Amino acid sequence: MSTRAIVWLKQKKIPFDVVQYDHEEKGAAFAAQATGFPLEQTVKTLVVDLGGTSYGLALMPGDRHLSLKKLAKAFGVKKVVMADTEVAERLTGYHAGGISPFGLRQRLPAVMEERLRGYDEVMINAGQRGVMLKMAPGDIVRATGCAVGPLAWHPER
Repeated sequence: MSTRAIVWLKQKKIPFDVVQYDHEEKGAAFAAQATGFPLEQTVKTLVVDLGGTSYGLALMPGDRHLSLKKLAKAFGVKKVVMADTEVAERLTGYHAGGISPFGLRQRLPAVMEERLRGYDEVMINAGQRGVMLKMAPGDIVRATGCAVGPLAWHPER
């Protein structure tokens, strides 16, 4: 199995393990369930509009919601909105449900939710639906050059 993200990580000599699963639904919750990996350690890659013609990525735990206010602060902009699916796919070169922060068509700045740094391993999309990468959060930071900060709010249960 090889994707553009996998090739890109290999070129940078970043360690990872490939985990495949039967893709039936989009989303971190389904990926976590299908792989048996904890949802809080399953990363969703969200494409956001930073205003004008600027875009970025938010790397979020699957069990948390993105705070657009916190993300705007992290990027140093007034307002952030979610990019629509068509724009996200065009910028990244990946289909929604398979967006990876690695090997993007266009380099985008990224911020990772700080909670993810507390785990030895997380799962993150490999650039294709049904293919995840198990890797250390520090290696994601090293590979993408992303910032790390508080981005999440947890919905009340």
